[in-house]
Amino acid sequence: MSLLVVGLSHRSAPVSVLERASLNADAQLKLLQDTVAAEPAAEAAVLATCNRIELYADVDKFHAGVAELSTLLAQHSGVGLEELTPHLYVHYEDRAVHHLFSVACGLDSMVVGEGQILGQIKDSLARAQDLHTAGRLLNDLFQQALRVGKRAHSETGIDRAGQSLVTFGLEQLSAGADVQGWARGKKALVIGAGSMSSLAAATLARSGVAEIVVANRTFERAERLARILTEGDDTDVLARAVPMDAVPVELTRADVAVSCTGATGLVLTADAVAAAVQGRTGTPVEAAAVAVPEDRRGAETPLPVAGGDENCPLDLSSVPSGFSVLGEAAVAGMDAATLEQHGAWAAGGTAVDRPRETGRPGPEAEAELIGALAATATRVGRIPERRRPEPVAETPRPAPVLFLLDLAMPRDVDAAAHRLAGVRLVDIESLADASADAPMAADVDMVRRIVADEVAAFGAAQRAARITPTVVALRSMAAEVVAGEIARLEGRLPGLDDKHRAEITQTVKRVVDKLLHAPTVRVKQLAAEPGGAGYADALRTLFDLDQETVASVSRAENSTTEKNRGPA
Repeated sequence: MSLLVVGLSHRSAPVSVLERASLNADAQLKLLQDTVAAEPAAEAAVLATCNRIELYADVDKFHAGVAELSTLLAQHSGVGLEELTPHLYVHYEDRAVHHLFSVACGLDSMVVGEGQILGQIKDSLARAQDLHTAGRLLNDLFQQALRVGKRAHSETGIDRAGQSLVTFGLEQLSAGADVQGWARGKKALVIGAGSMSSLAAATLARSGVAEIVVANRTFERAERLARILTEGDDTDVLARAVPMDAVPVELTRADVAVSCTGATGLVLTADAVAAAVQGRTGTPVEAAAVAVPEDRRGAETPLPVAGGDENCPLDLSSVPSGFSVLGEAAVAGMDAATLEQHGAWAAGGTAVDRPRETGRPGPEAEAELIGALAATATRVGRIPERRRPEPVAETPRPAPVLFLLDLAMPRDVDAAAHRLAGVRLVDIESLADASADAPMAADVDMVRRIVADEVAAFGAAQRAARITPTVVALRSMAAEVVAGEIARLEGRLPGLDDKHRAEITQTVKRVVDKLLHAPTVRVKQLAAEPGGAGYADALRTLFDLDQETVASVSRAENSTTEKNRGPA
């Protein structure tokens, strides 16, 4: 059996696809059950966060496993397989281990170094354990990932390389200003009472907001979070709970609102946000007359797919590289036909035969143009650039009176709110754009070395563990041989007293143990090395071990692991 992961994340898919592919709790449970029921998979675990969906499985066939896991992800996410496939990545064996360890350390997070992913990995393992879809391999893998993540945070300064998604989002809301100074005295509305919303509320409280209102569909959970905030020793914030139907009214009072719910639809529409701003200012709200991000719902341009595995059978090719003719023309200040013909001339070829559009110059005119370009290039050494139009002065955007932070996936706040005057909206998509060029600290390199070392150690341990049932079966067979020979000796020497019988038995056992010690120790060492999987087969062949005996040892070990399992 071998480890396989198929998934998509903010690195491989646009937000619009991640939104549609998001899995609620029930969908995750059904996906796990269907995965282990499929032929190629024996174990399964799902890691689903606001910016990634990954399915881990222990499979016996790579190609069949990729096909089955991809199909299951498409079925349960509701995104067609043809649409989903270009955004999927596949990792196998050691590369799959390396990927999860990197995720656990925060290296693959939208904000490098954030630690919340550890809690999400722990929840993922607990879910798989509760459903009994995690066997020995995934239990070992996820528990080791938790330990590696904790080690990275304790032994390095990876926390300094990035912040939690909440902190980073608040920094984007404050437009680079000191968050505590920006937040001091503001009134905050937190929509949702889950782990992310609770983290946002605690961060706001520590930042110095004057009041926090918590809204949640389950009012008791909102009350509990408000009580925790009020009774906290490190803040003196006023906190209270309200039902979800009070959100429109509370939004007119709030300076900043953070939303992170599990809703499948919008929690705050653009009209609701506009009404809240109008309630604060007393004037109608219109779209700002400046260039601001457009609503990208349904019009998302797919991002280039991350490099796929060399063994991956899926078509994960990147978007074609290079500039289009129109793009080059825009850079050079020429129309597309001019640049295309010049390109053919410069390459020593002939003019490109292309369909003519109405108003384009004919072949004679183009020949004259190429000649003129050649003469100009000979004289001045370059192609003349045409003057570009002066940029149009934009109307300044009004200062925001309402700050919105949307940390949900799928989104809670209508992206059209980006265009509303008096509103600043930061969502997962804009956070991804802002964090794309974040500087990498030296601590990140230290974490990468830790991950590499841990992957090597985990692989060696797993390869050694695979031969353990064979070694146990060999020793069991040796013990049976010793017992049989002692019984035969007693038949031949019925007058043998207990003292001599015990001494003979112990002597025979020592001889057998000494003969088996060096080979079994050495075969474990060899099996731990890359390519050592064949040593178990060699042992079974050399000693004529029964395959069912070896399999029964494996089942017994897995049963013991299941009883003793538990998150790190």
